[in-house]
Amino acid sequence: MHVIAISNRKGGTGKTTVAVNLAAELAARGFRVLLIDLDSQGHCAVGLGIQVDATTPAVHHLFVDPLLKLREIIRKTSIDNLDLAPADLKFDHGQGQRNDQRLKDALEREELHAHYDMVVIDTPPSLDALLMNALMAADRVLVPYVPHHLSFEGVRQLVRALFPVMTRHNRRLKILGFLPTMAAEYVRQHRAVTGEVSKEFGARRVLPPIRSDIRLAEAMAAGQPLRYYAPKSRAAEDFQRLTVEVLQRLASG
Repeated sequence: MHVIAISNRKGGTGKTTVAVNLAAELAARGFRVLLIDLDSQGHCAVGLGIQVDATTPAVHHLFVDPLLKLREIIRKTSIDNLDLAPADLKFDHGQGQRNDQRLKDALEREELHAHYDMVVIDTPPSLDALLMNALMAADRVLVPYVPHHLSFEGVRQLVRALFPVMTRHNRRLKILGFLPTMAAEYVRQHRAVTGEVSKEFGARRVLPPIRSDIRLAEAMAAGQPLRYYAPKSRAAEDFQRLTVEVLQRLASG
């Protein structure tokens, strides 16, 4: 079972859009996928057309209830092979006990590797216990970024935060790649920033971009992954290409 954390220290980089659409693409290829929403905005449920209210068991409850099982939180979606552990929209990031291993322990103790081939985790932009739980549970981290200066700074901050995790706490964790989102090749700044990412972290680590496409916002509002809402759109093509590349990188180790 591969566990992929989708992360950037800066908000607004398309983390949830990437998490929902990558999970849907993997599920469409026959992989059994669990999407975990650690971002308390709860937009993964929105992107999958799932209603969440105050009575809905949420993944954030793991951090305040040591007896709660992850299995009790997981919900089926309308998409074959895709399940969701939704977020608690009212979760206070200061709640609960600090336990950076809670999510990892839940995945292992409940033997969810027998039920899922892939776990995709949408992370909050804050550097707190929730992000650390994602990084401790994951074996890969995928970093979406909008090709402008502030987002690039978020990438740098995340990589600095990743270094001690990868070298001391979770040596299984590797960077899957850096993903340009809302990309436009004709915009000089976009080309320049992606060039800087390639220069600083290596060109091979830059994934095929997700181009700007109004269909992405429309699909999220409609509660459907892009492959079902607008399968012939350019961003849908980009997510298909991204998924192929992700699977190749996972297979190569």
